[in-house]
Amino acid sequence: MTTTLTDYHAVFVQQQQHQYAVARTTARERIKKLDRLHAAVLRHTDAIRAALWKDFRKGVTETDITEIGIVNTEIRHTQRHLHSWMQPKRVGTPIALFGSVSEIRQEPKGVSLVISPWNYPVQLALMPVISAIAAGNCVIIKPSEFTPHSSGVLKMIVEDCFLPEEVTVIEGDATVAQELLQLPFDHIFFTGSPAVGRIIMREAAKNLTSVTLELGGKSPVIVDETADLDNAANKIAWIKSMNAGQICIAPDYVLVHENVHDALVQKIGEKWQKFHGKTPEMRKTTNDFCRIVNDRHFDRMLNLLEDSIGKGATVAFGARHDRAERYIEPTILTGVTADMHIMEEEIFGPVLPVVKIKNVEEAITIVNKKSKALAMYLFSKNNKNIEYLLNETRNGNVTINDCGAHFFNNNLPFGGVGESGMGKCHGEFGFKEFTHPRGILRQTRFMPSTDFFLPPYGGKLAGWMLEGVKRMF
Repeated sequence: MTTTLTDYHAVFVQQQQHQYAVARTTARERIKKLDRLHAAVLRHTDAIRAALWKDFRKGVTETDITEIGIVNTEIRHTQRHLHSWMQPKRVGTPIALFGSVSEIRQEPKGVSLVISPWNYPVQLALMPVISAIAAGNCVIIKPSEFTPHSSGVLKMIVEDCFLPEEVTVIEGDATVAQELLQLPFDHIFFTGSPAVGRIIMREAAKNLTSVTLELGGKSPVIVDETADLDNAANKIAWIKSMNAGQICIAPDYVLVHENVHDALVQKIGEKWQKFHGKTPEMRKTTNDFCRIVNDRHFDRMLNLLEDSIGKGATVAFGARHDRAERYIEPTILTGVTADMHIMEEEIFGPVLPVVKIKNVEEAITIVNKKSKALAMYLFSKNNKNIEYLLNETRNGNVTINDCGAHFFNNNLPFGGVGESGMGKCHGEFGFKEFTHPRGILRQTRFMPSTDFFLPPYGGKLAGWMLEGVKRMF
C-alpha cells in the first residue's frame, strides 16, 4: 500500500494532539514502555538476523552484538537512571531576587522525527527512539530505503509496542523524507552523511526546529613508535572490517611512525587472516564479513581504490572484489598521498590507507587540515604524546589504545563537532537532546522581591537595592 502525504500529515497531527498526554507520563510509565520495546526486540531477534542477512549479509554474531545487544543495553541503562534524569533540579537564586526559589525541569520537546541510516538499520533507528521515549516525546521514524528487510522488521517491532499516535514507522525513499521535513516537528534526529545533514538543517530552519546531526568524517588513527603494535593491529583490523567498514566510527586512515610502519601493516594483514580466513577464498566465504549495501556504494568504493592505485598507492593486503556479490576484501593501501580521492572523502568501506609520519607534530598537521572527525584513535605508551595530541586536535570523541570502545560506554556523550555533527546521544546525553530544560522561578508569598523595583524609584529601600545590584557588576 502506498502511503500518501495526507497520511503522513494525519499521523503527525495525531501525534501533535497526543503529545501532552505522553508528556504527562511518569518515569515508571516510561520504563514500562521501554520494557515493551525490549521484549519486542527479543521476540523479533530471528527476524532481525534474517533481515540483516538479506539486506547485506551481516552475520548472526555481529548482528547480536552491534544491533540487538547495543539496543538492549541502552534500554536497561536508561531504565536504571530515568528517575534521576527526570527529577527537577533546584538551583540557586541571586540575593536580588530574595523571597523566590528556582528550579529546572526537563520538559519533552514534543513531536520528534528520527531519520535513520542503512548501515545499522535497527540500532541507529532505535537508539534515539529510546531517548525520545524516555524524555516523553512522540516519534515518527523514517528508516533507510536501502535496507528494506530491516525497515520492515523495525516497523513490526514498533507496531508491537506503540500506537501510531505515539511512535510510528513511515517507510519510503528520499522523497518521503523530504515530505516529512516540511512538517513542523519539535526536534529532528538525523544520522547519515554531512551532505544530507546540510539538507536536514536547511529544511529544519524553515520551522526553526532543533536538530541533532550524527554525521561522520575521516576518523584518524595515530600510532606512534611506542605503541603496542599487536594491540593496535588487533583493534584497527577488528573495527575496520566490522560491517565491512560501513560504520561512522571506523578508522578512515592510519598515521603511523615510520619506524613501525612496515610492522604495523604486516600485523593488520595477519589479524584479518586470523579473523576472516587464511586464504582469499576463505575470506570471501566467511559469514563474519558482510557485503557493501548496494551497487552504487560498491562502485564508489571501487573508484576510490582504482584512483589510489592509479596515482601510485600500493596494495599491501587484499583488494580482491566481486561486483556480483558486492564483495570487497579487507584492503590495506600504502604509499597514499594527499591528492588521492581516498584521502579527501569518507571511505565508509573496508579499505584502509596507511601513511608514514616522522613525528606527532606531522600527524597533527595532517589531521587539522581536514574537517573535524567523529572519532580519533591514539595508540601510544607515551603520555606526553597522548596529551599533546588531545590538546592540539578537535573531534567528536577519542579512544586511546583501543578503537570504537567509547561508543559502548553509555556514560559518555557520543556525537560529532562541526562537519561530523552537532548534539549528543547515548544515556543521559540522548535524553537531554529530546528535552527542553525549562527554568522556573517561584515567588514565595511573604515578600515578592520584585516589588522593590516598581516605580516610583525614590524610596530608600529601592535605592539601596539598586546600589547593591550595581556592586555585583
